[in-house]
Amino acid sequence: MKTPERITIAMDEETFELFKKMKEELKLSQSGLMREALKFYSKHRTLFESVEDEKVHTYVEMLSAGEHLILDIDHWLLFLDFIESHPEKEKFRESHGEICRSHAEQFKHKFYRAEHILKRLETCNFFKLSRASKNEFTLVLGSDVPKKFVKTELEEIFACMGFHVDIKEDFAKIRVKVLPE
Repeated sequence: MKTPERITIAMDEETFELFKKMKEELKLSQSGLMREALKFYSKHRTLFESVEDEKVHTYVEMLSAGEHLILDIDHWLLFLDFIESHPEKEKFRESHGEICRSHAEQFKHKFYRAEHILKRLETCNFFKLSRASKNEFTLVLGSDVPKKFVKTELEEIFACMGFHVDIKEDFAKIRVKVLPE
């Protein structure tokens, strides 16, 4: 068997602390941890290259807190379609508005800008966000079904946060223009 190649690496303090913590948690030697990390990165490299860091961070934040879930898009559309035919759909809309206002309160404490809120909601796969100009965005909704739900969410959140926006509907799209204060 060939003798393993030896390398020396330098780490800043933060990286070294992370290295020590992972080594202890995974019960691996230094060499073992480096081998596993490189194998993992090599195997999943395309994931790291294709997804924005901010989006991954948002997914981790949302899912790890246990307040969000991953839901098949067909179930999501079925749910929204059902609500529209339900006799208590107005009660649902009122509750939805309350939840949106609660989200706005949480976002206020994080000092989110309007664009950040749109990107966060895009991470939820409510729509695909496209920037038309510095203050204008197009939200492409894969279907017309979630339009009312998403529009209400935007109106409530932006109003509670004090953002002035102009929201217009197109077929399976919502256009948002953030107005000067």
